[in-house]
Amino acid sequence: MNNAMQQAAPSTIPTVKLLIDGQFVESVSKEWRDVVNPATQEVLARVPFATSDEINAIVASAKTAFKTWRKTPIGVRARIFLKYQQLIRENMQELAALLTAEQGKTLADAEGDIFRGLEVVEHAANIGNLQMGEIANNVANGVDTYTLQQGLGVCAGITPFNFPAMIPLWMFPMAIACGNTFVLKPSEQDPMVTMRLVELALEAGIPPGVLNVVHGGEAIVNAICDHPDIKAISFVGSTKVGTHVYQRATLTGKRVQCMMGAKNHAIVLPDANKEQTLNNIAGAAFGAAGQRCMALPVTVLVGAANDWIPDFIAKAKTLKINGGAEAGTDVGPVISCAARERVESFIVSGIESGAKLELDGRNPDVPGYKDGNFVGPTIFSGVKPGMKIYDLEIFGPVLCIVSVATLDEAIEFINDNPNGNGTAIFTQSGAAARRFQEEIDVGQIGINVPIPVPVPLFSFSGSRASKLGDLGPYGKQVILFYTQTKTITARWFEDGAVTGGVNTTISLK
Repeated sequence: MNNAMQQAAPSTIPTVKLLIDGQFVESVSKEWRDVVNPATQEVLARVPFATSDEINAIVASAKTAFKTWRKTPIGVRARIFLKYQQLIRENMQELAALLTAEQGKTLADAEGDIFRGLEVVEHAANIGNLQMGEIANNVANGVDTYTLQQGLGVCAGITPFNFPAMIPLWMFPMAIACGNTFVLKPSEQDPMVTMRLVELALEAGIPPGVLNVVHGGEAIVNAICDHPDIKAISFVGSTKVGTHVYQRATLTGKRVQCMMGAKNHAIVLPDANKEQTLNNIAGAAFGAAGQRCMALPVTVLVGAANDWIPDFIAKAKTLKINGGAEAGTDVGPVISCAARERVESFIVSGIESGAKLELDGRNPDVPGYKDGNFVGPTIFSGVKPGMKIYDLEIFGPVLCIVSVATLDEAIEFINDNPNGNGTAIFTQSGAAARRFQEEIDVGQIGINVPIPVPVPLFSFSGSRASKLGDLGPYGKQVILFYTQTKTITARWFEDGAVTGGVNTTISLK
């Protein structure tokens, strides 16, 4: 099987390198994994599962680099990211092609993946306006108090397969711009576009040791959690792994933010703009083959909107399934053979649990890609809590339709779900939209917007079971996450000033 662990990396296939102290280094590991094109099963590269000595060398490099990087002027840091965003723009097509080859999403979606990360790079270039402290003058006689926002030290990021450009770009630019050094662990399933972005970051001027890359699986994740010189960890991925990372890393005193699994819902009211709603939900449910933590895998139809089920089916049938690099593709393959088998098992489970399979996307005919990991748009109606297809995150192109009578029922239904990454409502009623945003217990809300991931001026604010840690990625919150606040209380005496004697109380006099 192409995804199997290998004992060595044959010389005919490229190897993915480690980045240690500014140098791309061949791992000495004896454990390797294939990076596979999910549309063709072609082996594109082999990625090492790094050794304990290698992760220790990487963290040591980052720790040493922090001594000088923390003192680098804020304008110097900002200009690196100005250069970096320019390089990403200049190499957008190459990056998108690489992303599509290893991940499977369409070229247009790959460019979107990169662009949403690029927005955060641009935000990092604004670090001078973001990393400012506060001052209060004369809080007591001749006493001023002020704060500094300073880097923590070595920070680490663990990123998932579904956004191999955007999510690394959510992490290391903001951390490094704040004066930290960084250890990045990309997904072992599709690290190639991440490594190309890292190369461009070095070209933009990030000094040796400030950005480092390690590859691996569970052992490396645990090493990152346990290493005493790593001060903060940012994670995006599954709930199972994220919970493990949060619990293990916080026990060692680290700051941790974990963005995890979800089960996002969209409410559709009968007064919604019908064509826009159908297009938006189809795009959010089936785009990226459903492999988004902000996808819309559940649609709650209210009242007369339940008559729209045939329209959802008709819209889904218009989507073109093909290799991601093919023009006009709407739905590419899922990431691996195992992912396809998992999605298909969910579809079987949905049928067995009594949901109505309105559209079956299993085994689509995709000419030229007979070995691809394809699942087409799939729709169930009559879905209820307690069914596996509702309770668990499928992470595939499967839309579950739930029917209710009123908006109040729909809000209560969503609030009963433990996850809280995102939700949306489709309506032309301002009153209904406002009631929804006030009463819904979910961190990110879209009003006629299907995937309400905020722009970097704001922070990603998933909630409840979808998030561990108080502070989200990028935006203002992540400045607090990646810095420590020093509060200074200062008084200066003029020469010859009389102090008024010994003060043995806690009061400032």
